[in-house]
Amino acid sequence: MDQYAVFGSPIKHSKSPRIHSLFAQETQQNLAYKAQLVPAEKFETAVKDFFTAGGKGLNCTVPLKELAWQYADTLTERATLSKAVNTLVRQKDGSILGDNTDGIGLVSDLMINNNVLIKQKRILILGAGGASRGIILPLQNESPREIVIANRTVSKAETLAQEFSHKGKITASSYQDLAGQSFDLILNATSASLSGDLPPLAEGLLAEKGSCYDLAYANEPTAFVNWAEKQGAIKNLDGLGMLVEQAAEAFYLWRQVRPDTQPIIALLESERA
Repeated sequence: MDQYAVFGSPIKHSKSPRIHSLFAQETQQNLAYKAQLVPAEKFETAVKDFFTAGGKGLNCTVPLKELAWQYADTLTERATLSKAVNTLVRQKDGSILGDNTDGIGLVSDLMINNNVLIKQKRILILGAGGASRGIILPLQNESPREIVIANRTVSKAETLAQEFSHKGKITASSYQDLAGQSFDLILNATSASLSGDLPPLAEGLLAEKGSCYDLAYANEPTAFVNWAEKQGAIKNLDGLGMLVEQAAEAFYLWRQVRPDTQPIIALLESERA
């Protein structure tokens, strides 16, 4: 039986084993997928051991994505630019390919599952950390009019915007300088809303018929989801769909089979309801 796993620390909360076992049942693939607690200092040894024992593919979550980026022998374009890898694939020649499926997971959930348009839209990304970095290129590939990255430390947002500027119009902003602007889609890539915090967002930032998306997810609505509701977001989503879609992209890289994600998203939604 082909072996797959997700490495991370902490890892007990991970829904990935459940999602991938559902994918395997649905697509009739014979595989095993487990979660393994791997702290950063044990990462390299754990990966080597896993692949030496015949493992086929790995997911890497916090705090291992940057280490996985360094470990891979080759990288996809989206992984190169994101400087983080969440999926490792053992190639036929034994080399390890690193990819980042987070951004494509987000775009699939927005466009396919929820009919949220990106083309020619103004997009605001809150936060300039690793989560933002992982989603920018797949968003740019859908031809938005402009992407603005807002961050408390503006220099971080400026550095990030500069790295992706060759792919489309992208600028940086402080939260204060957003006042008076309006955006068709606001993406929260900070983890703050899980603990009830929000960046200092001005009123009126969301355009009429605009949508909001929190990359984080929880059983209860996050602080950002609550904020978006007050702003009248026509679509107000959190990251559960993105979680399933990024997993589906990893599954496809490993198995060349694309699972139907919608029944699994619906199942996970019903369980948390």
